[in-house]
Amino acid sequence: MKFLAACTLVPILCFAFQDIGSEYGGMSWLTYDYVAWPMMIAPVLMLVLFFRNRELIRNPRLGANFSQTIKLVAVMYLVWNIIGAIGYSWLAVIPLLCCLTILVADRQLKKQARS
Repeated sequence: MKFLAACTLVPILCFAFQDIGSEYGGMSWLTYDYVAWPMMIAPVLMLVLFFRNRELIRNPRLGANFSQTIKLVAVMYLVWNIIGAIGYSWLAVIPLLCCLTILVADRQLKKQARS
């Protein structure tokens, strides 16, 4: 869960630092690249985390809220990477696919665990 929290919070903190630093601090070197790359790298790391911890999804008693948390974060990054794919770079398609993989695979793992 700590790794998932890091994947969630680091890009958000980069976004806040870029917004505050460029607007109020006069730091013109803080471009949107400073925000875009962590937002595109985090879903790829989350996908690795998801596949390494598949048993937490199959057995909810082991990882109480892991499935819900990773799905919520994946949807958040899905929205941001759709915006990034349209406005920033076509490379945002890769994390977009990672987010969709997490959402679909979570549902499939839960179906397999029920049967």
